[in-house]
This record gives sequence, C-alpha cells and structure tokens, in this order.
Amino acid sequence: MLRRILLLLAACLALAGCGRGVDAEQARICRQAIPALNADGANFRLSEPRPGPGRNEVLIQYEVGTPRGTRRRTITCRFAGTGFAAGKARLVGITTERGALSDASVYFLQRFYLETPEAAASDPERRAGAARVLQLPSPLAYGLQQALAALPMAAIYGLLAASYALIFGLVRRIMLGFGEFAVLGGMAATLTIALSVAGGVVTPLPGLLSGLVVAVMAGALHGLVAGRLAVVPLLRLKGQQIVIVTVGLSIALAEYLRLAQGESGRWVPPVWNATLGIAGTRDFLVTVTPMSLLVTATGALAAGLLIILLARTHFGRAWRAYADDPVAAALFGIDGRVLFSLTFALATGLAALAGFLMVAQYGGVGFSGGLALGLKALVAAVVGGIGSVAGALAGGLVIAAVEAAWSAALPIELRDIAVYCLLVLFLVLRPGGLFGERHLVPREI
Repeated sequence: MLRRILLLLAACLALAGCGRGVDAEQARICRQAIPALNADGANFRLSEPRPGPGRNEVLIQYEVGTPRGTRRRTITCRFAGTGFAAGKARLVGITTERGALSDASVYFLQRFYLETPEAAASDPERRAGAARVLQLPSPLAYGLQQALAALPMAAIYGLLAASYALIFGLVRRIMLGFGEFAVLGGMAATLTIALSVAGGVVTPLPGLLSGLVVAVMAGALHGLVAGRLAVVPLLRLKGQQIVIVTVGLSIALAEYLRLAQGESGRWVPPVWNATLGIAGTRDFLVTVTPMSLLVTATGALAAGLLIILLARTHFGRAWRAYADDPVAAALFGIDGRVLFSLTFALATGLAALAGFLMVAQYGGVGFSGGLALGLKALVAAVVGGIGSVAGALAGGLVIAAVEAAWSAALPIELRDIAVYCLLVLFLVLRPGGLFGERHLVPREI
C-alpha cells in the first residue's frame, strides 16, 4: 500500500515538474492576447506553449484561419517574473513574426483587454480543449468537475479530522484549536516561501518543500509546548476543564497569529496550475491542475503513513494499548503523559500539514479562518466516528463531497448550515459515526 502511495506521489511530482518550463498563468495570458492581434471571426489552432528565447518568455506557435486561407504565426510574450516572483503575471512585452509591439500597445492591451471577462471568453483553447477529450453528457461532466474540485479539500479535512481522532481515541477528550494550528502551519509555509523568494529562489519546488518542512515542524513544536504546559496537567480531571483550556488556547493562538500576520494577508502566487483536460461536452471542459493532484496525493500519502504508524510501530502499539486500557498500559511501562505529548505533537503536525496544503492549493489562509475550519474538521471526525483515525479520514471525504454537491446545486451561502445539519442527522441517527458504534454508548467527554 505504501509503495502505491509513493508511486502516486512521484507521478504527481513528475506531472507537476513537466509544467515548470512554462507557467500556466503566463501561458493563459499570452494565449488570450492572440485574438486581439488577429481579425475578428478568425479560427485558431495552437501548439503547446514553450519557453521563449529570452528570460521569462513564453512562445506560442499557431495557425489562424480566415476566408482568405490559413497562415502560420508566432507570438512571444515577456513577463516581469516567474515562479513565486512578484509581477509574474505582468506582461511587459509582445513580439510577433512582424516584430515587437510598442510599450504603449502592450500596456493598453493588458489594461483594457486582457483584464476583462471578454478576454477569458475568447480564449482560443476553450473550445479546442473540449473537442479533444472524452465527450460526456453535461450533467455527468459537471458532476465529475465538482468531484475533482472536492479532492484537495477532502485531503485537508481528512488530516484535520485525524488530529481530533488521535486525541479523542487516546484520552476520550474533545480538544479544540486544531483549526488554529492549521492556520499556524499555513502562515509558517507562506513566510518560508516569501523568505526563499527574497533569497533569490523563485522556482516552485524548493520553496514548497521548505514550506512543507517548516510548517510541520512549527505545528509540532507549538503543539508539544502547548500540550506539556496547558493540557497534560489536566488529564486526570474528569470534568470539562480540558475543553475550556483548549478553547482558551485556540483564542490565544488566534490572537497570536493575528499579531504575527498584521492587518494585511499574505498570499502565494499560483504555481503548477496548468489545466489538464479530462473530459468535456461541446462547450464545457472538465479540468484538473497538477497542484490539485499533488495536494490530494500528499494528503493520501500522509493518511497512509499515519495508518501504518499506528498499526506497525512501537508508538502505534503504545497508542492502541493506552487507548484500550490506560491502567494496563501503565502496568506495562507506558508513560501516559509522554505518550499524550507525542500524540498531541503528531496531531498538531498533521493540522499544520493541512494548513500547508491550503496554501499550496488556494494561495494562503487568514488568521481568522481557524475556527470555521476546525469546526468542520470536528464534524468530519464525528461523522466518521470520533476516536477512529480511519473513520476521521473517511469523514473528511464525506464533508468535502457534501460541500461540493451543495455548492454545485444550491445557494453557496447556506453551505455551512448544510454541513452542521449533517452533524445533527448523524448525532440523531448514528451517533457513533460511520466507523463507530451504531447506538449511543457511555462516554467521558
């Protein structure tokens, strides 16, 4: 199983690496400039974009069909940067087979055409891409697009829900605040990528890898300190003290993140976002991006490694023994306080990884988004079966699917209400969740 997951991740990395030569956003801008440089009503057949002869350039060769015949033309677009560099979407020059356009022409082209909806609607690749792929009925193609769009969010919800399940499965306590740890991981990743760009590294892979490492380490270290200082001393208490403490911890962490981020948000430019056609209809193309595949594969890999960790390692055996019978586990030499600290660090590390995936997929995460994100992940953990790590991962998939289906067919502003209504249904009809007990059982919450 692990080998298959690693092969999938390697394939996604290779797929993403194939798009490093030409940035997808730059190729889109250059492609959308083609209709403005040709007569109205012309038909186009484009070749694949490739790097131009100069730095930060994109070259596209194409054929233009008019009533007078077919001509071969080229366009070379030059941009202010590439990768994570600022201004990578700013067009600074266009050269055709007739020569270079003046600076004023390039400015007016970008300012008054390329930044309008008409340019996106006139993209020559839209209809050509839909005609090259497998044709599906419109409802099926639309449903497939929504399913593909839900995969990255399923990975994020699944990892966050697993954080709740790790703690509840061990000590039978619901601890809040994992949404804030996800925001912490996302902000650490954003800062790391920004520092790598300031250091001269603008290619995506080094920045993303360093952001991943720093995000997980920041989440785990913060979780280790918070668990030792605030939560471990209260483990022997039977009341609601731990819930109250973790609520206070989440509020303090949110304020800490607000002060660290400042008034304005920090965002990462999109990378590896070339649209890959999967299927389509006559006027609709089902697409997915290499980054979406990579985020999904990373979440699946982390989930697989977590399952293997709990099933086949010394830590996993200790975790399962303590979760089953703490007294017997203590008699066999398992230190519950140390085990909880390690589990809390693992859970916060997973939450930080989820935050990194949000930055990679969506460009950033705000300091105020932790509460809503954490509550949805808690719903996913309950739906899957609170205390079951595998159930939490499945619950994340369910919540992402419900959000995608609701957004596709119903008012999006009511989507969160639908998610919490799903929680109510499960608590009434199946309190144990998908992987838990069917009926209510005595629990210490």
